[in-house]
Amino acid sequence: MTFPDSDAPEEIVWQGKYVTAKKRGRWEYVGRSRNIRAAVIVAVEDGHVLLVEQFRVPLGRNCLELPAGLIGDDDGEEDEDTLTAAARELEEETGYRASTLTDLGCFYSSPGMVSESFTLVRASGLEKIHEGGGVEGENITVHRVSLAGMAEFIDSKRAANVAIDVRMLLLLGAGILGEEQA
Repeated sequence: MTFPDSDAPEEIVWQGKYVTAKKRGRWEYVGRSRNIRAAVIVAVEDGHVLLVEQFRVPLGRNCLELPAGLIGDDDGEEDEDTLTAAARELEEETGYRASTLTDLGCFYSSPGMVSESFTLVRASGLEKIHEGGGVEGENITVHRVSLAGMAEFIDSKRAANVAIDVRMLLLLGAGILGEEQA
């Protein structure tokens, strides 16, 4: 079976340091420059999960997210290991160090528009080593949220005009499925 535009040549329309706009046939999409990937961390322990909130320029407002960061984006670190990057990002953003990191696989967040993938990493054995907040200029707010109160917490953030990252569905899944879960 062939798919329209699948064999069309890929054109680079524009390329920046971190993002590349591409075109293949009639499709327009973006990807990470230099094949940079991302790590997204689910840090869950004692019935609580670590979340971060930060201003996102494309949205023009704060966004509630799982801690995350780019893998191998620094010069000379192109071959950075996924779990090493996840550990670094978890500490930078949340101030927590994990004794165990587990690779849960590769996922795509919006495959009709973005070719970027991310590796989902579970962090456990958490120890708070500093306040977090990210690197200079990130101004990240760290939230340690009860899983039992997740829906209410997200509702309160939405009411405060905070955008909600699609990965929050991971934490709301069973509640969204309701009686349909089997």
